[in-house]
Amino acid sequence: MKKTVISEKAPAPIGPYSQAVQAGNTLYVSGQIAINQATGQLVTGDIAAETNQVMQNLKHILAEAGGGFSNVVKCTIFVKDLGNFGRINEVYGSYFDAYPPARETVEVSRLPKDVNVEISCIAVL
Repeated sequence: MKKTVISEKAPAPIGPYSQAVQAGNTLYVSGQIAINQATGQLVTGDIAAETNQVMQNLKHILAEAGGGFSNVVKCTIFVKDLGNFGRINEVYGSYFDAYPPARETVEVSRLPKDVNVEISCIAVL
């Protein structure tokens, strides 16, 4: 069974993909960038604020599916500059308890809308 998950509290996809797809009890959440759904604007200028907005977008999608960060088993973080890793990691880590999910962080040359960070995740519901 495959089900599309759409949260009105998270930004709409900017391409031909779904915010998330649930297959059985596994939720695959597409990479989120720092678009503030309320304003439609990108959060830029501060990597901590940008990362926080990304995590809030993930939170809304997870909640729409009936889960939360405690359900996340894997994350992928894409960054334009690994020099920002420490600040990204600090914000990211604040969303998880003592048992964070598996993860990789990859530096890339460019991200959608020229943002600095994009994060996707997989959760078990």
